[in-house]
Amino acid sequence: MARIVHEGATSVVQDDLTRIVDGASPALARLAGSRLLITGGAGFLGYYLVQSVLRWNRSVPRSDRVRLRVLDNFARGLPSWIASLPSGDALELIRHDITRPLPAGADADYIIHAASIASPTYYRRRPIETIDANVGGLRALLDHARASGIEGLLFMSTSEVYGDPPPEHIPTPETYRGNVSFTGPRACYDESKRFGETLCVNFASQYGLPITIARPFNNYGPGLKLTDRRVIADFARDVLAGRDVTIFSSGTPTRTFCYVSDAVVGYLDILTRGRPGEAYNIGIDEPEISMFDLAQKMVVHAADLFGYDGRAVRSSSPDADYLVDNPSRRRPDITKARVELGYDPQIQLDDGLRRTLVWYREHQDGADA
Repeated sequence: MARIVHEGATSVVQDDLTRIVDGASPALARLAGSRLLITGGAGFLGYYLVQSVLRWNRSVPRSDRVRLRVLDNFARGLPSWIASLPSGDALELIRHDITRPLPAGADADYIIHAASIASPTYYRRRPIETIDANVGGLRALLDHARASGIEGLLFMSTSEVYGDPPPEHIPTPETYRGNVSFTGPRACYDESKRFGETLCVNFASQYGLPITIARPFNNYGPGLKLTDRRVIADFARDVLAGRDVTIFSSGTPTRTFCYVSDAVVGYLDILTRGRPGEAYNIGIDEPEISMFDLAQKMVVHAADLFGYDGRAVRSSSPDADYLVDNPSRRRPDITKARVELGYDPQIQLDDGLRRTLVWYREHQDGADA
């Protein structure tokens, strides 16, 4: 890690892409010569999904390259990382809102549906758009897949489908049915993802389509906007502004955090090898850490990397709904993905936090994420 910290964000990204391409090489080989459509490809997960496919393309004969189409409405701007990618027959950017009818040129052999607002702060501000993307947008893709044929469709769901599990269901397996409010301030996201999974399972069953589901657990790392308002981005923003790292709660809720390069390998494996109609938890099972302890880790790493001299402090959010329906614990059981897909996350939390801080130091405007 010392070399990466010294050389900066570029080394972090290049090292992560190497890890993804190596770890997902069987999945990428299955995609060889196919057409891959990624909706929401300019977002957080798209950051590495898109770049890892293009990295793999550079190492194979032209006939084996994945022809990548990225659909995004670019509602929060065109990120410079995607605008700077070389255009050509292996990459096409299509400006499109997934809540509208699919455009011409959306045909694909594989689809990853990642177009959704995923930050609680933003989906609570735009609940209808959130529902439309997770239900209407997904339904349009499923109908399209049924009409044109498909080799694989991956729906990016969420661990929020589990709501706030009781202690006996932590770590949480895919078989747990959830404890979710269907009218609270988070319901637009939680319930639309749950219904999206219902659509996927029934399309897979009734029409025999190869549709799979990923349930991400607290992914973080390069590509996540500094202004996203999820916890690690918020802490990094405080660090880089020279402020104390502020926790807008008691600091007692706990989570496990999965570094994005590990998660992307899992998503590509689900797309190409997952069982139709099945959901897979993608995250890491340890350590389960409190928000206050996470903030303290950020302080320690930032002090070591940048000479940061702040501290972790508790406060209350000006947003009255900030903590409503916020789960007290979140920790996945990843046995299913380990056994069926060989999923094996490698980046531990301390290393991931340092890599993330190094990347954020060079991406403070948020536009590049």
